[in-house]
Amino acid sequence: MSATSSDTMQQARERYAASLMNTFGPPKLQLVRGAGAHVWDADGNEYVDFLGGIAVNALGHAHPALVEAVTTQLSTLGHVSNFFTTEPQLALAEKLLELLGGGTPADGRVFFTNSGAEANEAAFKLTRRTGRTHVVATEGGFHGRTMGALALTSKEAYRAPFEPLPGEVTFVPYGDADALAAAVTDATAAILVEPIQGEAGVVVPPAGYLAAARAVADEHGALLWIDEVQTGMGRTGRWFASEGVRADIVTVAKGLGGGFPIGACIGLGEAGALLQPGNHGTTFGGNPVACAAGLAVIGTIEAEGLLERATVLGQKLRDGLTADPRVSEVRGEGLMIGLDLTAEAAAEVVAAGLRHGFVLNNTTPGRIRLVPPLVLTDDDADALLRAWPRILDDAYAAAGASDLEGS
Repeated sequence: MSATSSDTMQQARERYAASLMNTFGPPKLQLVRGAGAHVWDADGNEYVDFLGGIAVNALGHAHPALVEAVTTQLSTLGHVSNFFTTEPQLALAEKLLELLGGGTPADGRVFFTNSGAEANEAAFKLTRRTGRTHVVATEGGFHGRTMGALALTSKEAYRAPFEPLPGEVTFVPYGDADALAAAVTDATAAILVEPIQGEAGVVVPPAGYLAAARAVADEHGALLWIDEVQTGMGRTGRWFASEGVRADIVTVAKGLGGGFPIGACIGLGEAGALLQPGNHGTTFGGNPVACAAGLAVIGTIEAEGLLERATVLGQKLRDGLTADPRVSEVRGEGLMIGLDLTAEAAAEVVAAGLRHGFVLNNTTPGRIRLVPPLVLTDDDADALLRAWPRILDDAYAAAGASDLEGS
């Protein structure tokens, strides 16, 4: 399953450079098909996909339930605009509220979008309807690249080229409940947190952090907005990683459509009524094909027991990965796994992973993130764990790092 350089890939990179904006840099591979947690490139090389479209492909690639749902809906009714509704839109909104309510529909309303950034844009606008403009967000958080979502994302390299950005936003250290309490005032519209930070490298907050955020929000009459774009829809072995904490706004996307673009901004309680006719809109959001995909994903996770599967297999991976002394820490829940290396060799690990037949992801110079499909098999996990020492051997050699550097 090792990757090889080829004229085909070189041609693809040249065509890419000549026709696509240079927002992502050159592509690593040209992928042509997938099945389950496996993908194949244009040269026929096979890889086990531990990136899953960045936590998107919850059911892996070409899952029959998703293919059937999308194909059937598209052949029946593909798009109608939001002057009308459809059964898939109604059913998915009801199902999301049921999942948030733990089996009993939560009191809330859903606004469907096409992505996580759009879900967060809708939520940002919703917070303005409180009559307040101040939002407290966290360092290391990531909420999207559109102007509003970017205003809520702390990374300087993302923000600086586009400032001034909308909003009055204060950033506080993630996981620090005292800093959060000090930053929130009676003029704060919302507190925005991820239950686990994804792009930062799968950072898990201290126990009780979300509950503390809820208490601070209540003290000052602010909304608690939980970004579950990456953590939601079974990724952590639960439908929502914030389970047990009452939110006013929940945003979801990524795994919700299993690869078909969809997101949702869910307002709970009184927050569900803050956006009224004329306040917001979307052409494609909530279209019947995307909603059919969402229903298929949820139904398959339930039918195949993928929440429990994510919990069990995630623990197996964390235990196996941390056994190598070049891994200084492993974090996460379910199939959302982050690990720290003893050297800044994360890019080299990703490159070595491809050579050994695995798609991995580096979030920082010393951190790796694994967010594979929820349909990952034991054989897939075992294959990575067997190859892991060799991947690190190659990566550390390429980086010129000693095995225990930084320890």
